[in-house]
Amino acid sequence: MTTSDPRHYDIIISPVITEKATLASERNQVVFKVARNATKPQIKEAVEKLFDVKVKSVNTMVRKGKTKVFRGTFGSQSDVKRAIVTLEEGHRIDVTTGL
Repeated sequence: MTTSDPRHYDIIISPVITEKATLASERNQVVFKVARNATKPQIKEAVEKLFDVKVKSVNTMVRKGKTKVFRGTFGSQSDVKRAIVTLEEGHRIDVTTGL
């Protein structure tokens, strides 16, 4: 296994396990919650080093936080940056087993 830089753990926060992410795994894609200031090359390098796979492409998006009302007090959840990582053929990441 390759040695990973501690900064890689700051870039990749957690995998996203939703119905849409599960459907994406059939197309050899994995969805991760990533740091807001992470760039696509940094995300690609972190995934390749941490999971020992080959990344084909990285797409990112920022999901806006939802506004909630609790007992008349308005609050909002934080914005979350997500990365959809497409892997090369033959490479897989099983996010249900953990890191």
